[in-house]
Amino acid sequence: MIELGVNIDHVATLRQARRTWEPDPCWAAVEAHLGGADGITVHLREDRRHIQDGDVRKLRELTQIKLNLEMAATDEMVAIACDIRPEMAMFVPEGRHEVTTEGGLDILSQEARLKEVVARLADRGIMVSVFIDAELDQVEAAARIGARVCEIHTGPYAHAFHAAGRDAESPAVLAEIARVRAAGAAVRQLDMRFNAGHALNYYNVQPIARLPGIRELHIGHSIVSRSVFCGLREAVREMKGLMREGAARGERS
Repeated sequence: MIELGVNIDHVATLRQARRTWEPDPCWAAVEAHLGGADGITVHLREDRRHIQDGDVRKLRELTQIKLNLEMAATDEMVAIACDIRPEMAMFVPEGRHEVTTEGGLDILSQEARLKEVVARLADRGIMVSVFIDAELDQVEAAARIGARVCEIHTGPYAHAFHAAGRDAESPAVLAEIARVRAAGAAVRQLDMRFNAGHALNYYNVQPIARLPGIRELHIGHSIVSRSVFCGLREAVREMKGLMREGAARGERS
């Protein structure tokens, strides 16, 4: 059954706006869990713009569902992950001047380095995921470095969906869905888990949830945004319901 990993970074963004103690991301993790989340995702960035080291340690102690630590493949972050030991660590590209992660990780350009750090994390019992664009050569490189999970970047699909007036059957949207589907099929053929995420929301999530073999979606900004009006528990519940409905339609088609 399809699973939902809720990214709570932007709860910390709100807290850091005042450099105070609330809202606490750990409270958000509990609310997300009660709403039906299967996992909690946080991105510990080099510049610590939202999630802080102390947040990750508290979440490791308190979270009763899977903890996914998004991170750059730096020595500092690998050491933190090896110490904290989240259930999953996901390598993402990172730039100080980006608003959010822009594009997938280029594994091909740093294959030897990534193979080394994947092995270090695996030795600590941590499942390693990579966030990559829907490109077959990147999927194949992910398998070579020993990644167990590929999260396919759905940003291009989401942008096409928005530009097409939320028409899920427009040629541009169908082309992007086909790219994600093909990448997902390659991921599964190479015996890795097929996850997806980035820019997914309440309007565009179902076509992705319908894809064959998709295991987990990671969604954050949209859920946290809706929670301002209805609460995080309800926002997660609504998203999980849409995902399951979409996945069920995919199984029937």
